[in-house]
Amino acid sequence: MTSDTLEQGATRARGGRGRKLSTGRLGDRLFGISARGSGILLLLIIAAIAVFLVAKALPALKADKANFLTSQVWNPDAAEPRFGILQLAFGTLLSSLMALLLATPVAIGIALFIAFYSPRKLASGLGYVVDLLAAVPSVVYGLWGLQFFVPKMASVANFLNGNFGWIPLFGGDSVGGQSILTAAVVLAIMILPIISSISREVFFQVPQANVEAALALGATRWEVIRMAVLPFGRSGMVSAAMLGLGRALGETIAVAMVLSTAAGISLRILKPGGNTFAANIANTFGMAGNTGRGALIASGLVLFVITLIVNMLARAIVARRKEFV
Repeated sequence: MTSDTLEQGATRARGGRGRKLSTGRLGDRLFGISARGSGILLLLIIAAIAVFLVAKALPALKADKANFLTSQVWNPDAAEPRFGILQLAFGTLLSSLMALLLATPVAIGIALFIAFYSPRKLASGLGYVVDLLAAVPSVVYGLWGLQFFVPKMASVANFLNGNFGWIPLFGGDSVGGQSILTAAVVLAIMILPIISSISREVFFQVPQANVEAALALGATRWEVIRMAVLPFGRSGMVSAAMLGLGRALGETIAVAMVLSTAAGISLRILKPGGNTFAANIANTFGMAGNTGRGALIASGLVLFVITLIVNMLARAIVARRKEFV
């Protein structure tokens, strides 16, 4: 009776919203209460963070003499405070989306190699190394980027500017290593382990019957991956990419160390300069006055909202493709 009930409950859980996995025993009831309480606690924490940010940001927003959403000026501690988030939002979104575009194909390739191509012993070692990369502190990535990667990227920037300068992204008179491109590459390296680890676990969950059916039809290994593995893991890959994007949006120290902050919005990704929400907060919070700290908290509130929107979009995309789960 117990196993039948569990199986029926699990079937309902996979197929619809009416989820019921409890057998009615005390342990199941306690676990259900604790799980529900954890979910409610998480919502309360998120609400408390939002209330704190709004309460601290409101005085500065009321004192702002510029348009907070469209202004590129950042001078909140002047006699007449003027500040806006347009440049910060542009730098944050541009560097994060570039990092996502760079990291996702490589991460999925690594996950496919570990899951389907590498020998078992090598796969376990590679999986361990990928997981270990996710645990490296961001300040280490920042120091490595500043001391080693920025000088290398200066040469790359000169090459791209000299040979592909006719493309607007690579154009400009002055190029250097402390650019949006360098920040995006460092962010891509940082989010690659997250995307790769989750994608690898999703690929391991592909039903063996699907793989064997494709092989029985005479499919090659790549055709098996294309017809059986990738459709099954699509929602998982999207979730992994969105989690990586969430980390890229909020990354602070590494971007603050690598990027040479400068005023103004530019699509020339080889030009030194640019700024992000997190880097601006890290670089200026210590010397900011009361209004300046309020302005920084207001910018953090915008980043908080952007992150929430990204996660909601990810949930919507996954929900639309739940038939593959």
